[in-house]
Amino acid sequence: MEGKEKFKSFVKNHPSLLEYVQNGDMTWQKFYEMYDMYGENESVWEKYLNHSSQRVSNLGVFDLLKNVDLDSIQTGINSMQRVISLFQDMAIKNNKDSNQDVKPRPIYKHFED
Repeated sequence: MEGKEKFKSFVKNHPSLLEYVQNGDMTWQKFYEMYDMYGENESVWEKYLNHSSQRVSNLGVFDLLKNVDLDSIQTGINSMQRVISLFQDMAIKNNKDSNQDVKPRPIYKHFED
């Protein structure tokens, strides 16, 4: 595989590098030169991969929380509680009914004697 293709593959595996380019902290040219000189050496890329990926994941969590509609979640939880309560009531009722209908057979009686 050619050097440029290896670099493209490296960037695809580490999309957090995109944030540095978008912020203007780095350029693709500088990243490529680093890759060309050092390859995928962990110590060279540690600054960009660990710090950036943590920041990206934190931003993702905050964006998710920002878009959450708490009222709809509460409505969903209430609906689920009602359904569970209904099933519990039905199970308890079935257990009571089934226990009353069962009459034990005498031990000495076999095959409808």
